[in-house]
Amino acid sequence: MIYVLHNLAELDLDPAAAGFQVVVSGHSHKPSVEERDRVLYVNPGSAGPRRFKLPIAVAELEVTGGSVKAKVVELEVR
Repeated sequence: MIYVLHNLAELDLDPAAAGFQVVVSGHSHKPSVEERDRVLYVNPGSAGPRRFKLPIAVAELEVTGGSVKAKVVELEVR
C-alpha cells in the first residue's frame, strides 16, 4: 500500500505498523528515495518550473508483486 501526503512533517502514523510499504510526499520539492524501517520514502521533486536550485524531476515506482522499487528521473529542460 502507498500513503501519499503533502508534507512529510505532518505524517501522523507509523507507516510500517499501518501496513504501508511506501510514503510519497513532496512539500520540499527535493527529490529523494530513502528506505527506513522497511518503508520506502519517496519525494518525486517537482516537474514544474525550477524551484530554488533543485532539479526538475519526477519519481518512478515499479511495483512487482509485493515489492516496490523507486527511482528519481531528472527531466531535461530546453
